[in-house]
Amino acid sequence: MLPTPEQIEGYIQQGIECTHIKVEGDGQHFFATIVSPQFEGKRLIQRHQLVYGAMGDRMKAEVHALSIKAYTPEEFAQNPAA
Repeated sequence: MLPTPEQIEGYIQQGIECTHIKVEGDGQHFFATIVSPQFEGKRLIQRHQLVYGAMGDRMKAEVHALSIKAYTPEEFAQNPAA
C-alpha cells in the first residue's frame, strides 16, 4: 500500500520538531515544505539528512522520491510563499 501525504507528514513530525509542514504527492513522489527550528545553523545537506533520518527505512521501502524545501522559522517568515 502506498503512503499518503498525511502519513509522510506524520513520519517527519515524529523525528523533527516542525512549526509548519506541508506534503503533497501521489504515493511514490512527494514534495515537502518543512519549517523547523532544528534547521538553525545547518547547511542544506544537513537539513535534508535530518529529514531522511526521520523517514528512516521508509525512504527505501515506501517512498520513491522526496523533494524537500527545508526552512528555519525566520527564513520561512521572510518568504511565506515558499
